Amino acid sequence: MNPEFKEMEQDLAKVMFDRNDIEEMLVRLGREISDAYRESVKERKLILIGVLKGSVVFMADLMRHINLPLEILFLQATSYGAGTVSCGRVQISMELDKALVGGADVILVEDILDSGRTLKKLTEYIADSGAHSVKICTMLDKPARRVADIQTDFKGYEVEDEFLVGYGLDYNEIYRNLPYIGVLKRSIYEA
Repeated sequence: MNPEFKEMEQDLAKVMFDRNDIEEMLVRLGREISDAYRESVKERKLILIGVLKGSVVFMADLMRHINLPLEILFLQATSYGAGTVSCGRVQISMELDKALVGGADVILVEDILDSGRTLKKLTEYIADSGAHSVKICTMLDKPARRVADIQTDFKGYEVEDEFLVGYGLDYNEIYRNLPYIGVLKRSIYEA
């Protein structure tokens, strides 16, 4: 825990991944992605597409560990609204210029793969935009909540079915700025 974040930390049951855990994950994922695309970047551009807003912190740090030329873009989509459970309807509220992804290798970067509905729709949307390939990189993978037939290609950590916040993850737009990932107390989101 960190005294500077005392007000938000009182809402946490525990810290799940501290700064060291996150740095180890970033180094590993950066190496995996660099190794996977080392040859293909000689022929095609590599684009990281961050899914707003949750991926911003993760993607900013991740791209510093990928030792290849790359471009970045952003999409915004949601299936949650203000709740804690996916409503099942995915809305893309910020679209791509399809000409930018045509023929490129694309990695969709997301904070967490939960139900899978959002990433499934976005993967199809990018593939339909003419990308050469579309892979998924998630900081966290929560398979217990999966309803869509989709898996991550590059995974930080697999997690149990707990409500996580920090390092980009939020509850009602709060807690994203915590420098680690913690478990939110049930009393906060069930109130």
